[in-house]
Order: sequence, then structure tokens, then C-alpha cells
Amino acid sequence: MGSAIGDILPLAVGIAISPIPIIAAILMLLSPRARSTSVGFLGGWVLGIAVAATAFTLLSAVLPQGDADDPKPITAVMQLVLGAGLLFLALRQWRGRPAPGVEPPLPKWMAGIDAMTAGRALGLGFLLAAVNPKNLLLGAGAGLAIGSAALGAGPSAVVLLVFTLIAAASVAVPVIAYLAASERMAAPLERLRGWLVHNNATVMAVLLLVIGVVLIGKGVGNF
Repeated sequence: MGSAIGDILPLAVGIAISPIPIIAAILMLLSPRARSTSVGFLGGWVLGIAVAATAFTLLSAVLPQGDADDPKPITAVMQLVLGAGLLFLALRQWRGRPAPGVEPPLPKWMAGIDAMTAGRALGLGFLLAAVNPKNLLLGAGAGLAIGSAALGAGPSAVVLLVFTLIAAASVAVPVIAYLAASERMAAPLERLRGWLVHNNATVMAVLLLVIGVVLIGKGVGNF
């Protein structure tokens, strides 16, 4: 189980460091319906991460399993494809980064956050976690690592829980901190939002590049 946790850690961190959901959570915390929408968004975010990782774990668990030292060509091909997909997204992020001094554009849906309900926030959190291409690739990589490790139901559930908690932490921490001390957290959250907006593309490009290379390396090793 320790080896599987080691495999999923960088993938969980890759989801956790995603700037867009953190920015969305901060905007909700600064909106008129801060408590209801932020809690709804956090719930959807956790649910989406867990559902995506669990689905790919179940899918990869049915792949042929051999001894630990045996080649695993199917797993290897899937890891190579996932790694290549992450490298492609890294290139897109790098090429799309704003020029110095230029205010980066945000997704249009963020303009409606002030009027968002808790239910819509939950749905948004789920979509960003489970359907967003980058998070879907990372969740697929985690599910592949867990399912191919053939741990059994109990240990697999523990690894999935660790993955979900780490991946959701970056949204959970500001939400919980705001709920505990809303007045003191408003200014720090606004500063964090501004930094993430301006560094979103660069952060994600570097992160996706590193994780993509790691997955490709694991894929090559499984042949």
C-alpha cells in the first residue's frame, strides 16, 4: 500500500495545486452567499475527485495482473497515453500564459459567482473535479496506479481516501479557514486570488510537465 500511496501523491498534488478551483472558491468566499456556496463547491469538488479516481480504479483493476516483475504492456500504454496528454496540456498552458503586465482573462462563468446558489456551486465543483481534462487525466493516473497495484478492497479504499484528501486540501483549507475566521481571512484570500490569477498558466505548465514525464517514465518501465 505504501508504494501505491507514493505513486498517487504527485497526482493528488497536481489536482490540489490547480489554481482555477482555488480562485473559484475564493470568489465564493468573497461573495454575498459565502458560506452556502463555498460549502457546496467544496462538497462537489470532493465528490468529483472521489468519483473519478474510484471509477478508474475499478476499471484498471480488471486489467490482467501478473507478478510484480512481469511486464504490464496494457498498463504501460495507458500510462504513456496519460503522460502524453499531460505534456500536451502543459504546452497549451505555457503558450497561453499572459505577457508581462497583461491582466489574464478568467473563465466567463466566474462572473456569475455572486449570484450562484449552493446547488449550482456543488455542480460546478463536481464538473471542475471530474470532467476538467487535466483533473480527469490526473484522476485516471491515480486510479490506474491503485487498480494495477492489486491491493484488495480495504487498502485500495484507504489509498483512494488519501488521494481525495490531498487533492481536495487546497480548496478545503481556505473554505474552512474562512468559516472559522471570516473577517481576518478576507484580505489574505484576496491577495492569494490575485497571485493565482497572474501565475495560473505558469504554475500549471510546470506541474503538468513534471507529472507527465513521471507517468511516461513509469510507462516505459512497465514494458
